[in-house]
Amino acid sequence: MKDYTLFIVDDEQTIREGIAADLEDDYRVFTYKTAEDALEDLGVHDPDLVLLDIGLPGMSGIQALKQIKAVRSDILVIMITAYEDVDSVIECMKNGAYEYIIKPIQMEGLEVTIDNALQTIRLRKELKALQEDQIRREMPCFIGESQVIHDIMGYIEMVAKSPDTPILIQGETGTGKELIASTIHHRSPNFAGPFIAVNCAAIPKDLIESELFGYEKGAFSGARDGGKKGLIEMADKGTLFLDEVGDLNLDAQAKLLRFMEEGEFYKVGGTMKQKIRTRIVSATNKNLDEMIARGRYRKDLFYRIGVVKIQVPSLNERGDDVLLFADYFLGMFNEKFKRALTGISEEALELLKLYTWSGNVRELRNMMERAVLTARGPGLTPADLGLDELEPAKPMEDDPLAALPPLSPAGIDLNAMRFHMDKLYFSQAMALAKGNETRAARLLNLKPHTFRYQYKKNIEAQETTAKKTGAPIG
Repeated sequence: MKDYTLFIVDDEQTIREGIAADLEDDYRVFTYKTAEDALEDLGVHDPDLVLLDIGLPGMSGIQALKQIKAVRSDILVIMITAYEDVDSVIECMKNGAYEYIIKPIQMEGLEVTIDNALQTIRLRKELKALQEDQIRREMPCFIGESQVIHDIMGYIEMVAKSPDTPILIQGETGTGKELIASTIHHRSPNFAGPFIAVNCAAIPKDLIESELFGYEKGAFSGARDGGKKGLIEMADKGTLFLDEVGDLNLDAQAKLLRFMEEGEFYKVGGTMKQKIRTRIVSATNKNLDEMIARGRYRKDLFYRIGVVKIQVPSLNERGDDVLLFADYFLGMFNEKFKRALTGISEEALELLKLYTWSGNVRELRNMMERAVLTARGPGLTPADLGLDELEPAKPMEDDPLAALPPLSPAGIDLNAMRFHMDKLYFSQAMALAKGNETRAARLLNLKPHTFRYQYKKNIEAQETTAKKTGAPIG
């Protein structure tokens, strides 16, 4: 099986066919007379390497190089030139060319260059495989089969490719926001640099500036003799993760905004401007729009830190993913505590699906850790999980139609009956789910969006009736 795909783009037929004949035994090779034709096939044949002539008719090789790199920055491009024009070579290298070769082409030298390029690609693929393995082992927030988590993973893969675009991660406590930030770092061009995480809520307000930006010797009473590097400087050429960014005070917000706009800052007590390159990834469980409306958060900073936004779903929104998480944590804590628990009982699994996860993945992890550590039987029971007080939904033993009144000769108001049934079951479902609409939808065997639509429609109907009759809603 041929592992790599090569494009040869040259307007000289003898060069195209000559190179292709030499390489096609080892690689999948496609040849093109013009850059336009090659670009059209870029998404069809998915090349690993492109041999690209600079002097092409129509679109030049340099223009084509820019377009290739804009579409797929990971494709390696070797430029072919009829003569060694220094300016053209420099422009090619600035625009991301891997190497260049000069006509007439010596096949032995070309094969060495191609082999070196493919070795680079091979190492990249191996590194990506290691990163994927690390994510699977260390970042359980990405476990799951629900569409919402697959959509988020695809989005993370896309936005991580930028080295400096600011990203804001929003979601409830315990949904794995720091793990997502770490994933973005490991999949970005900055993966070889540091990943510096700071909890903004944990730093006293009067120290936040010196912690972020550092300080010079003698900047204030109690300052270290040698000064101090700030977290931003420590994250140079890497990623700075600002957790609980909604807890920054307005002064710190202003200084952070200035740094993000200019890429420069002064240490506390310093006079020399510092310049670094890092990506800012922020996270919060607060509603920043509400904070902006109350004057507690800067709108300009919100737009700057949230160039890209990622909304992390709660565990309650992820359907049966909760069972996959439970199984993952069972294996993890079996290994950690040297236990050999065989699984989770069917009754316990039903209760895990019924439970409302206010603490999300973190709460489930803690529950499973305690259960695996203290369980006495071969498998986990509802009592082991602390869920024995919850009652799983029981199917009706009798015909549910028997509970409905028969149709009399006087007739029946079917719309009114439907209205009162919806009112009864929607209110009971919301009560059992403690106000969580996704959980309530599951109790009624409805899709979340269907539940929200029908629930809203029922409430509106109640409000209309109340206005007409003066009766209270509910």
